[in-house]
Amino acid sequence: MIFTVAVDGPAAAGKGTISKALADRFGLAHLDTGLLYRAVGAKGGDPVAAAQGLTPADLARDDLRSLAAGEAASKVAAIPAVRAALTQFQRDFARREGGAVLDGRDIGTVICPEAAVKLFVTASAEVRAHRRWLEVGGDAAQVLAEVVARDERDMGRADAPLKPAADAVMVDTSELSIDEAVAQAAALVAARLG
Repeated sequence: MIFTVAVDGPAAAGKGTISKALADRFGLAHLDTGLLYRAVGAKGGDPVAAAQGLTPADLARDDLRSLAAGEAASKVAAIPAVRAALTQFQRDFARREGGAVLDGRDIGTVICPEAAVKLFVTASAEVRAHRRWLEVGGDAAQVLAEVVARDERDMGRADAPLKPAADAVMVDTSELSIDEAVAQAAALVAARLG
């Protein structure tokens, strides 16, 4: 069975948590595509060469969830040649036998426009900044400013900007618990699986 679930949305909206839960619940493989970009950004040097030479060890780094890696990811993701180098890897993963859940920013619009289920997970910038602040600490106002700046970069880039697919179902997690958000998404996947 080839069954793809595309989960898109901005930073700290809950797409990773929801995606992992869906993969576990339905026995699907999971790919956090943001880790690919974080790994490319964290490698440093020429981003295109880094994307073309990405290894499993690069994806296993323990600093990929840092604010710095997130900022680097957002910057290298705006480079068309980096995106091109990582696109086929993501598409191959999505078409694996047994099904897959991919989360990122352009899964439903660019990587897997034919996905069986497309979700766009979002929350207010303030809620997302608070979640990120709980995760990484620091100055709360600075974290909010970084979230807003990242949104602008991700939504404003010329190549594969962050936006919901026309047929994506919106899941606003601003006022939902994790369990409520996962239940809402799981119901949509279950309905498509029949």
